[in-house]
Amino acid sequence: MGERRALDAAENGPHLAVKGQDAADQTERTSSRIPNGDSAVITRLYKRRWAIVLLFSSYSLSNAYQWIQYGIISNVVMKFYNVEAFAVDWLSMIYMLTYIPFIFPVTWVLDKRGLRVTALVATALNCAGTWIKVASAKPDLFWVTMLAQFASSLAQVFILGMPSRLASVWFGGGEVSTACSIGVFGNQMGIAIGFLVPPILVPNVDDIDELAHHIRIMFYISAGVATLIFVLVIIVFQERPEIPPTQAQAQARNLQPNEYSYMASILRLLCNKPFIFLVVSYGLNVGCFYAISTLLNRMIIEHYPGEEVNAGRIGLTIVIAGMAGSLICGIWLDKTKTYKQTTLVVYILSLIGMLVFAFTLNLGHLWVVFITAGVLGFFMTGYLPLGFEYAVELTYPESEGTSSGLLNCSAQIFGIIFTIAEGKIIDKWGTLAGNSFLCIFLLMGTVLTGLIKSDLRRQAANQPTEAQTVSKITADPEGGVPPPESLKGGKLQGDIH
Repeated sequence: MGERRALDAAENGPHLAVKGQDAADQTERTSSRIPNGDSAVITRLYKRRWAIVLLFSSYSLSNAYQWIQYGIISNVVMKFYNVEAFAVDWLSMIYMLTYIPFIFPVTWVLDKRGLRVTALVATALNCAGTWIKVASAKPDLFWVTMLAQFASSLAQVFILGMPSRLASVWFGGGEVSTACSIGVFGNQMGIAIGFLVPPILVPNVDDIDELAHHIRIMFYISAGVATLIFVLVIIVFQERPEIPPTQAQAQARNLQPNEYSYMASILRLLCNKPFIFLVVSYGLNVGCFYAISTLLNRMIIEHYPGEEVNAGRIGLTIVIAGMAGSLICGIWLDKTKTYKQTTLVVYILSLIGMLVFAFTLNLGHLWVVFITAGVLGFFMTGYLPLGFEYAVELTYPESEGTSSGLLNCSAQIFGIIFTIAEGKIIDKWGTLAGNSFLCIFLLMGTVLTGLIKSDLRRQAANQPTEAQTVSKITADPEGGVPPPESLKGGKLQGDIH
């Protein structure tokens, strides 16, 4: 009954009362017109949006934890499975490698099947990966733990592209950057826990049977958490609110499925020069973060032998500082809309933080490493949601999942390259040379960020007073593939799902 009344309100105008479940779920309600003035479009925010984004953050946390849980105790994993350091590095890099071939079909699933199906597949794969790991806690079953990590890495493909899409579908124009930051926050929290918990649960003991016991306990805990989250997603996670939160989202819903071409969308994005600059600069920054996270244990142990637990705490410091940076940057963007300026400043400070970290790592004082790692993390991982939201602004009305997917694909490619290259450099010339190598690419990314032309298309679409907004934001200034016919002239018809 509540849903029927909400539909009546959407069809007949804002004067109708809203009762029942929608009234209980409603937190804000607005009414405005699409710029051409043809029809009134009601927008509404629901309390449920916070439950959705927090649930997403939870399963993103569970998955991100598994990415780094081996790398931060790499010396222990090498001893238990009797493998080389490079093999352990691949337990992290498989997350990056899996993403590259699977991102395009997974983005198609997100576009065609929506948020709920994508969330169900992600949590099912994540849960399966954790239980396979439980069976791999034997010294001769390294291949099983690699198989489990592959399942978890495949789940990650269904996760990384969702924050900006979920924020756009559920949140108002003044909240999308904050909501995206909360989505990324979960991933960062998982990495933080992955840095902190494994060194505590799995001490570096010589007895292999005792080591197997500790590893099995670690795997059981992560499996229990992943299973609980999977059940909650089945029960709670909802595709989208009945009434859209913004004018831009209302217009996106009216795009007819037969007029949306996934390949044409990708071609338009590849012809968007500002977006391509962002794709490369984002990949350079996040690829550096992946390399540092994967190799952190080796860096710390080289200068501070026996400090496995503190290596995890330093990783925790990087990510916790980055979580604070993400939230602050997200709130700042919602208030100021200064996407390019904020992104460029954070990028420059990431480069400075990396330089300071590189040149102070070998001073012999762990407290200095904690401070410099925190500064680096605040800006480097604080950059993650900035890239997502800036991409959506530059590419509207293209799918948020597609733009996020291309950003993450770039990050995985550079992550693999940087991890392998820095690992080899560290083995031959030491950590200073390895980290200086990353600084060179961060400098390149800073220059590319400065060259991005800021074209905030989504912001323009959310301005009802600009009569030609929709036609402007859907034009293709780079001469690429033209947008669907239903996007021309500011009119949209039909339903995307």
